[in-house]
Amino acid sequence: MSPADLSPQMEHLLDAGSRLRQASEAEALLLLVDQRLDWELVRGRAGPARILVAADEEEHLAGAAEHGLRPVLLDVAGLPVHERLTQALLECVADELIAPEARVVAVYSGFEAGIADSVSLLRLEEHLGQLTSRDLRNLETKVPLETLKLVVDLAVEIGREGREGKPVGTLFVVGDTRKVLQSSHATGFDPVRGYSRTERRLSDPRVREGIKEIAQLDGAFVVGPDGTVEGAARYIDASAESVSVAKGLGARHWAAAAITRRTKSVAVAVSETNGTVRIFHNGEVVLRIEPFRRAMKWKEFEYEPPGTAD
Repeated sequence: MSPADLSPQMEHLLDAGSRLRQASEAEALLLLVDQRLDWELVRGRAGPARILVAADEEEHLAGAAEHGLRPVLLDVAGLPVHERLTQALLECVADELIAPEARVVAVYSGFEAGIADSVSLLRLEEHLGQLTSRDLRNLETKVPLETLKLVVDLAVEIGREGREGKPVGTLFVVGDTRKVLQSSHATGFDPVRGYSRTERRLSDPRVREGIKEIAQLDGAFVVGPDGTVEGAARYIDASAESVSVAKGLGARHWAAAAITRRTKSVAVAVSETNGTVRIFHNGEVVLRIEPFRRAMKWKEFEYEPPGTAD
């Protein structure tokens, strides 16, 4: 594929992006592209800035590195531009191309696909929000990383989307399955009972959709280290005597704290009130995700003395 010449509009956008980067002291200039460009011309227009080039097709990035640009391969074709930008920034942070708190100027197609028409100054601490592998690895647990990612991604979707327009709260308990099952009991009907293990694997998109449906039931999901749902609608029997949670959090969060204090599991709780996802380990909240309609933001957990839940 031959590189495309820069259109006059693209030249003006690069000029504007370069000036904005200098004025804002941004760390880099990010180009979200849908075709291979003449990277030598891009470098000439953008000046000495660090230039990151993100695309969904490897062929669209061909030759970028040879001109000192940093290519970033994505896998989010068809998603809204906001989510593509977010994923591009996450990949850049994960590859240590930019700092998590950096400011980046982005040039992208905001209105018409395939035609660059927008320039934005992005503050990563406000823009980013998805869970990275590095965040999950910080959890000192025997639960495999891929399983944790599956569960957390599913919890975030439930918190953000709800079901049929209604908010949904639920709880996933992952790992140390035998002890977790011993420390819980069925509330009645278990919707996953009787299915084969392959029909209960969270790696199957159909299973995840089914979980979203039955998440409206009371009780917790118990998930094995391999991502198999071992039980649903489970009531947690673990005592909350030795744990504390922030004021205003209800029984679901107390149960998450209690079961992770008693076992070596990780609990992922979705708040029905606002969709916030909290990850518990060793009886404490270790990560919190705010699943806004815009990009989500990681927040450090701020301890508040336990109080009466609403």
